[in-house]
Amino acid sequence: MIDRVSKRFPPAKRGGAEIVAVDDVSLRIERGEVFGIIGYSGAGKSTLVRLINQLEPVSAGRITVDDVPISELRGKRLREQQTGIGMIFQRFNLLTSRTVAGNVAYPLEVVGVPRAERRRRVEELLEFVGLGGRADAYPEQLSGGQQQRVGIARALAANPQVLLADEATSALDPETTAEVLDLLGRINRELGVTIVVITHEMEVITRIADRVAVMDAGRVVESGTTYDVFTAPQTDTARRFVQTVVRALPEGDELAQLRAQHEGRFFTISFTDAGASEARVFGALARAGVDFHLVHGGVDDIQGRVYGLLTIAVRGDDDAIERALSKIGPGVTVEEQR
Repeated sequence: MIDRVSKRFPPAKRGGAEIVAVDDVSLRIERGEVFGIIGYSGAGKSTLVRLINQLEPVSAGRITVDDVPISELRGKRLREQQTGIGMIFQRFNLLTSRTVAGNVAYPLEVVGVPRAERRRRVEELLEFVGLGGRADAYPEQLSGGQQQRVGIARALAANPQVLLADEATSALDPETTAEVLDLLGRINRELGVTIVVITHEMEVITRIADRVAVMDAGRVVESGTTYDVFTAPQTDTARRFVQTVVRALPEGDELAQLRAQHEGRFFTISFTDAGASEARVFGALARAGVDFHLVHGGVDDIQGRVYGLLTIAVRGDDDAIERALSKIGPGVTVEEQR
């Protein structure tokens, strides 16, 4: 639970104004979910994650993890609670002088876990993340994706209840990103770990997050289920993120160019129902004997639910067009672009 949390830093120069990195943020993150926090550079999301595990103290407000007010703890009690919060970093932060096994074992050494138990736990975790044969390798001998898997294994070493992933895939290529996100999904499903994903990549959120909060200038400007925020964004910030995944409706010069290339009436079709599909839309038009062309848009899968936003050019008898579009069925919205 994040309750009216703010973080202020001293002025960057003498006589300047203090820097407000996080401004009166409140969020409820449910146990066992994957929660995304998204925002552009400077939005305050990385500062917020450092407040959650108290690497930075809050300036105001309260943070509670598993009913423990972690923002009010100090010293030994704080360190004990921090062991229950794992952290995955963008640049892996591995110890280059240690082997893979040594990196994963490090947090267990810090809290005094006996050697035999450390060895057993390290072997178990390396198998889980798919690096069972690389225990004696050094970080420089691994690919970026493998290094991130080591970082994930290390973050899981102390059996955390919460895992914080701060831009954990932004240094990886698309294929490796998908593999790491699949691994995080397994951790959530099989181990029941609550995961908080901080990112500027909407594709990451749509792939694994149950719910998402959008940050801008230190504040949460929008939050909700990933599907709702993705399909019906309410703020300009959220709309900009959505457009990085699904192209926005054509307008202005782009729309004029499409009209010059395609004859007929232009319709925008959006569908947000599991039973809706391109085939159903196109089938209704074909059965009516209407000529049509897809000129813009695409379809995405968001947490197992379909979302499509298509623009089609339709030619034919106006009455036939209207009858065909009226028979597409539920979960589909049709609007003519004039």
